[in-house]
Amino acid sequence: MSNESLSQNEIDLLFSGGAPAAQEARSPSRGIPEVQLYDFRRPARISKERKRSLTAMYGLLAKSLEGWITTRVRDQVELELQSVEQLTFGEFMLALPSPCASYIIDVGTSGQQGVIDFGHEFAYFLVDRLLGGTGRHGVPDRPLSLMEKKFVEVVAERATYHLMEVWADYVQMDLQITSFESIPEMLQAANREDPVLVANIEAHTGDSSSLFLVCLPFVTVEKFFTGASKRRTQNLLGTPEERAHDRDQLEESVRDARITVGARFPAFHATLGTLASLAPGGVLETGLSPNARLDLFVAGQRRFQGTPGRMGNSLAVRVTDHVDPEPEDLIEAGRENDH
Repeated sequence: MSNESLSQNEIDLLFSGGAPAAQEARSPSRGIPEVQLYDFRRPARISKERKRSLTAMYGLLAKSLEGWITTRVRDQVELELQSVEQLTFGEFMLALPSPCASYIIDVGTSGQQGVIDFGHEFAYFLVDRLLGGTGRHGVPDRPLSLMEKKFVEVVAERATYHLMEVWADYVQMDLQITSFESIPEMLQAANREDPVLVANIEAHTGDSSSLFLVCLPFVTVEKFFTGASKRRTQNLLGTPEERAHDRDQLEESVRDARITVGARFPAFHATLGTLASLAPGGVLETGLSPNARLDLFVAGQRRFQGTPGRMGNSLAVRVTDHVDPEPEDLIEAGRENDH
């Protein structure tokens, strides 16, 4: 036995019921509890069981498309599923790069539309490799040209095939690519408050990576989540008054969003001598009519035509026509951005 004797404090502690360590072990944890936010107006509709199923489905989609792309571009491409989540279409639009490479898809005869976005870097990697390049060139800061869109559309068609394949056991889909959009704010596949199912797939190509996004309207896959239940997806969005209030707030936010708009004269000719003699204060004669139409560019793309004028003390343009962006305009805008 040890020859050491107990102190009076230690003897008192034994009679009182135990050591400080034991008292601390019995005391409840005083750590700060973890707080998770919950939106009661937009409750989560993806249970843990459904989450596992979706992860397996979209993981299979990623690997199937990865194998197909690898054989076509003959380069190492890795598609890795990051998450499958419930968002609003407005939140999905905010996640898109600008310019984007988004293909709008019709979902059968339901009148609903989805979106497949390749990400700016991934889209140009595919174009470069499919045209025989190294895939290591810099990424132009411009939208895809008409020819480039056609090359990436081949991959988008394959993605829709695998998407229909993974959903075949739950929901029969007939997906068709209908259009392309490079400006996120101009996407009109759904209302901004509509719920959507978004798969975030990270595309690794060499030293770079970008997000490959697959967006489907929630109403088209409702059967997968509700099963035999007769609940409607719209009921989970809240009361009509709440939906109207949310819609008003979203519309107000959209109206306040700022987009770069430019007005340009039509092209005209001038001699080199005239240009060489230009100096501050000089006047360059355009030869254009005072009523000549101006081209209005939205985010670098020609979208409207109008006539110049004045409103108060400010210059103004009266919009006369809507113009669908021509492929040549997209190519020219890209060249100007490159310069």
